[in-house]
Amino acid sequence: MSNTTFTHEDVYYMSLAIAEAKKGEFTTRPNPAVGCVIVKDGKIIGTGFHPKAGQPHAEVFALRAASAHGTQGATAYVTLEPCSHTGRTPPCADALIGSGVSRVVVAGLDPNPKVAGNGIKKLQEVGIDVAVGVCADEARQLNLGFLKAMQTGKPYVRLKVAASLDGRTAMANGESKWITGAPAREDVQRLRAKSAAIITGSGTIMADNPALNVRSAQLGVPSEMIPQPKIVVIDRRGRIDVNDEYQVLRYPDTLLWQGGLEQLLDELVQVHQCYDVLVEAGATLSGAFIQADLVDELIVYQAPCILGTSTKPMFDITIDQLSLQHRYRLNEVCQIGNDIRQVYTRIV
Repeated sequence: MSNTTFTHEDVYYMSLAIAEAKKGEFTTRPNPAVGCVIVKDGKIIGTGFHPKAGQPHAEVFALRAASAHGTQGATAYVTLEPCSHTGRTPPCADALIGSGVSRVVVAGLDPNPKVAGNGIKKLQEVGIDVAVGVCADEARQLNLGFLKAMQTGKPYVRLKVAASLDGRTAMANGESKWITGAPAREDVQRLRAKSAAIITGSGTIMADNPALNVRSAQLGVPSEMIPQPKIVVIDRRGRIDVNDEYQVLRYPDTLLWQGGLEQLLDELVQVHQCYDVLVEAGATLSGAFIQADLVDELIVYQAPCILGTSTKPMFDITIDQLSLQHRYRLNEVCQIGNDIRQVYTRIV
């Protein structure tokens, strides 16, 4: 969008804007998490992030904070292209224009068809210097679900599994509490907090009666501020009735689903605005997601124990040829308590 060369200062200030955006990563759904930093004469004069849908966006909070110092000629660093349309709030591009900033540095464009370059165009039309692309990869990680949904109509699907060293997830009778330790289970709360929907199977509900909610007090945000994820129970055999006493059926928006997986993902985006989806299920449903190549990110919590061959595997799938294997790229390995978390992404 601009011939401006990024400086070390640009990278530094954008990294601060990304840190601001992370403050809203659990609370903004279905909106993206966005951060903004306003700089003038080499000094930060305002910061802000988008806390919740319906509230002002990051740029507005940052400009309010900076107003006492005067924003004429300042530079705004924003992690996502400023919006150009009127929704529940006015356009942020207009707010930046009205503030008198002379330069706007943006990490990445907004693929939302209502924006899609129009925010940048608005700024440039009034002579504001715009630069796009600094810290783009880091900023993209903030909103993988939103970006994918806007571009493809599909949600970003994470599949989480807890397993032993020999890749087993439950005893033959279904007992699985607990293979991993408390720190790993606490880490799963972060996955749930960033998820708009959790998909599980009727077998898991019947065997474990899980709550599948966000209840941690260690997320840096009061739990009451975090929207609870929508629970979806795949129940193709009709084994669960809405009047049953399972915990997830106490939630008013729990969805019992008997259709196909791709159809479900489409509906979650188009009807329910669920852009980040977490699969917490047994071997059969997890295997079905893998087999259908619907998993964007695979998170494996591996415990230092061995359960043996009579127990249940991570994925119940059958592959007849090595050439049909499902391959993933290892992105991260870290120790959590006495367990190991491995994060893989799909090779496209």
